[in-house]
Amino acid sequence: MAPDETAPEPVQGDEAEVLLDILDRHRAALRHKCADLDYPQLNQRLPPSTMTLAGLLKHLAYVESSFFSEDLLGGPLLEPFDTVDWSADPDWEWHSAAQDSPRQLLTLYDAAVTQSRRITEDLLDTPEGLDTLAVRPTYLGVPAKMRWILVHMIEEYAQHNGHADLLRESIDGRTG
Repeated sequence: MAPDETAPEPVQGDEAEVLLDILDRHRAALRHKCADLDYPQLNQRLPPSTMTLAGLLKHLAYVESSFFSEDLLGGPLLEPFDTVDWSADPDWEWHSAAQDSPRQLLTLYDAAVTQSRRITEDLLDTPEGLDTLAVRPTYLGVPAKMRWILVHMIEEYAQHNGHADLLRESIDGRTG
């Protein structure tokens, strides 16, 4: 479920409330920038970059699955990421996004976010909460606490939402 963007931010919330609210606002911002675009628009580039909104959606779906499902729980990646030969193409999600329809990309993205939210909610209900240690080491070589993963995801979205702003503006002039 998407956050209510009209709801006030939890400026006096606890740490988990604040982190989850900021992350969900970033997730909603990316989805909003992509939701009403067709195939050519989602795959439009802003030279010299090869980045597209389609690639961003698929990349962030992969990152969601990687950090929450794979790292935190030690489980498999979400389909289709679980069967990719990542050694053959470490940027597969970026390269393959042009093969997907807008509906497929948004469905995949929504599924990854829904799964990540469920995992986060379940782990916050444990005594460890934000201090839950990931089962698998992150790309840094050591297991991270869920707190770090949430902050890293905010960082990831902040960077890519900046890219999405530029891409969307180049498509139809829409900003915000």
